[in-house]
Parts: sequence; C-alpha cells; structure tokens
Amino acid sequence: MPHLFSPFTIKDITFKNRIGVSPMCQYSAIDGLAADWHMVHLGSFAVSGAGLVMTEATAVTPDGRITPGCLGIWSENHVKALMPITKFISDHGAIPGIQIAHSGRKGSAAAPWDGGAHLNNDQGGWDIIGPYHLPYDKADGRLWKTPRQMTLDDITRIQDAFVMAAKRALKAGFKLLEVHGAHGYLLNSFTSPLVNKRDDAYGGDLKSRAKMLLETTQKVREVWPQNLPLAVRLSTTDWDPNGLSVEDNIQIAKWLKKIGVDIIDCSSGGATPTASRSKGNRTAEQVAIAARIKKQADIKTMAVGAITQPQQAEQIIASDQADIALLGRQMLRDPFWAYHAAQELGADIKTTIPIQKSQFVG
Repeated sequence: MPHLFSPFTIKDITFKNRIGVSPMCQYSAIDGLAADWHMVHLGSFAVSGAGLVMTEATAVTPDGRITPGCLGIWSENHVKALMPITKFISDHGAIPGIQIAHSGRKGSAAAPWDGGAHLNNDQGGWDIIGPYHLPYDKADGRLWKTPRQMTLDDITRIQDAFVMAAKRALKAGFKLLEVHGAHGYLLNSFTSPLVNKRDDAYGGDLKSRAKMLLETTQKVREVWPQNLPLAVRLSTTDWDPNGLSVEDNIQIAKWLKKIGVDIIDCSSGGATPTASRSKGNRTAEQVAIAARIKKQADIKTMAVGAITQPQQAEQIIASDQADIALLGRQMLRDPFWAYHAAQELGADIKTTIPIQKSQFVG
C-alpha cells in the first residue's frame, strides 16, 4: 500500500488516508451561512477520496469574517446550515474538519474578484480590531483601515467567541477542529512582532505575544472533546528577518502540545505585505518546515504548499516529513485528485472512492 493511502489515527478518529483538503475561502456565504455552493464544493472532495475535508476559515463573530461572503459559526443557524454538509462528508468516508478564525485587521474586505480592498462601513464593511493600532497597509494601500487596539475585555470576549464556536462545531458534526493562528489574521497578528507592539501582558517577548494564541487554544481544548483531534494552523515563518522565525514556531508548537494540541498545520507568511508567502515562490519551502516542526517539537504535522503531484505527496508521507499532505489550489484544479493519485500510485480504488463510482471505474 502506498504510504499516502495508509490509515492515520489521532485519538478516536481514523483518517482512511493521508490526503487532506486545505481550508480555502469561497466568499460565497450570505450572513455567514453555508449554502448549496459549500455542499457541492466540500462534498465533491469527499466523493473524490480525500481522507480529511476542511471548511474555509469560519468566523467566530460577524466582524471576524474576512469578507461579507465568508462562512461563520456565531449562531445556531450556522450550525443547522453546516450539519447536512458534515453528514455528507462523513457518509462518504472522509473526516469533516473546520477551521475557526477571526480575521482581525484584515477583515471588512471585499471579495478578491471585487478587488479585495477594505470596505467602508457604508459599503457593507465594519470596524476592525487588532493587537495594536497599526493598519495592514499604508493609507493608500489595499487594506488601509486602522484597527482599534483591543482591550483586555475585547480579548476575553473574542476568546469566549472561539469557545462557543468550538461547541457549535461539535454540534454541527465536525470531527477535527483547527484554530486559525496564521496568515496575519487575529491570533497570528498577536504572535508576530511585525504587528504586535503592545506593552502589556499580551506584548513583548515571544511567550507574551503568543499568550493570546495559547490562552484561546487552551480554552478551546477544554470544551473540544478530548477524544477528538485539535489542530492549530501556524504561519511557521514571517519570511522577514524581524518577524517570526521557524525556531520561534518550534517553541510555540511545543507550548501548544503541552496544552493538548494534537497536530500543527504548517503554513507561513501573511502577517504584513512584506511577509508574503508568494514572494520568491517560498510556499514550496513549507514542507521542509513541517518536517522540522514535526521532529523538533515532537508533534504531528500537516504539510501544505505547492503540493501538486501524487509522487510528491507520497514522498512527504513516506519520508515522515508530515503526517497529512494538504492540498488547496490543486484540488480546485482537479477535485478528483485523490482518485487520480490512487490510480497513479496503485492504491485500491474501491477503498478510496464511494461504491457508486468505484463500481464502474474501480
């Protein structure tokens, strides 16, 4: 059996293979509610044979959305909208995962096909918050709004929102929960020295800047069942000599493991315009970083970034660089990537895709 198609168990959850669908924003929700698009988009990956199917960044509060079209999980109505999707994913052999998030100073933006710039409040935007009153871009940039620096009461309120989101995620049927601590969104912006200039307990050295992420994750762990896996997505480097390093994130991963995190989703960049993952095509370097974190923090990892070919994903798992290979854009290009990978690597098609399809093409 190819390593990519070997089962993988965390706590009480067994993934039928090591192929995961990375969270990908779709900007297609109304009032944060999942709709037909999300059923087809996510359901198609389950039918294709992926072992893990994750939602896009799902906001814990209305102002935690990136755009007005982003998914949310701040009410019971959101739970009801997500339940049929998680059931479909589960019924067809995949594990449904959710990424819960707050956009911070990168929220209140237009969809990318509408330019992606901050929206004025009279255009459907909202006031934004962050660890410090520092805009993402300069005044003439795309994300120009100045966030309100969060008070201690704000911090408690947002942490409570993450806790409630975790409870709703369980009710909605998700089996893996991921806290979004990457890409310059709220939790990552606290951690990065490029953004966090606070002079209180939530700013300063690495442990103080990571306090918001660690406290939030610990509170989530307390309500997320101990028998179900908890993940955290990290920007494992800011790609800036003055920002977060891989070594910093190895330490953060160790702290996260101590509070009960089971697996680290290893992405990078996004904290500032200069900390871009795309500069110099550095996204491909994330796999090697996942391997370092897995070894040096002694924690399971998911690798993501420029993974496109079955043999490439097979090598990542076979060489123990990561425990799950996450694909994003390649899944959009080929929603049946898992099926095609099984063909190429010689895996059993009949255990990869549902019987409705394997009966005829297996």
